[in-house]
Amino acid sequence: MSKLSGKVAIVTGASKGIGAGIARALAADGAAVVVNYASSKSGADAVVAAITDAGGKAVAVQGDVSRRADAQAIVDAAITAFGRLDILVNNSGVYEFASIEEITEEHFHRLFNVNVLGTLLTTQAAVTHLGAGGSVINISSVVSRITPPDSAVYTGTKGAIDAITGSLARELGPKQIRVNAINPGLIETEGTRSANVVGSEMEQAIIAQTPLGRAGQVQDIAPLAVFLASDDSRWLTGETLIASGGLR
Repeated sequence: MSKLSGKVAIVTGASKGIGAGIARALAADGAAVVVNYASSKSGADAVVAAITDAGGKAVAVQGDVSRRADAQAIVDAAITAFGRLDILVNNSGVYEFASIEEITEEHFHRLFNVNVLGTLLTTQAAVTHLGAGGSVINISSVVSRITPPDSAVYTGTKGAIDAITGSLARELGPKQIRVNAINPGLIETEGTRSANVVGSEMEQAIIAQTPLGRAGQVQDIAPLAVFLASDDSRWLTGETLIASGGLR
């Protein structure tokens, strides 16, 4: 039997990149998956099609996690479609670099609203349905450790996610709900390609500091989410798994 057989998962921001890879991996191990997206319906539909074509179960659900009503509707959709909720992957996030001179109120609120408030609102909506054995997985970033220049706001959001992970692990532990984070390094995705990071001097500089000597791939991250979602990690909570090829 697959290790996630009978489980139901929500993956936010799952129309592409790391979120899409996690959604496919959870489904491959037996979970029914709600594939959330903010704007790319076609991307989410493609992820759902890949899952269902492989014999899995998935539905696409639109929603902006930074809005309470949308966060609640995403969770409600999981209950309506599959009758329960066991796993929440808070993957929705935006990144944008800016020097201290360039930071604006709009830049700050755009990043904190999605990356931090979105994580809190979706978890808040999910907790009502997560029972003993439930798993919340927050996608953070190694930037919270390496604190690169021109990223004060983005790095701040990921530092907040690390702190929230620890706090919620303590708060939800008595309910036997585990809360952990995955902190990826540089990962090749549609986002890093469209931002012209892949193939850039920045990428080469990061790779030069990475002991394993390469950029990460989505398939380097997705199995970690399966691990944290499953009973294999039943004694882990409040952890941040740094998945960066040794960069820190």
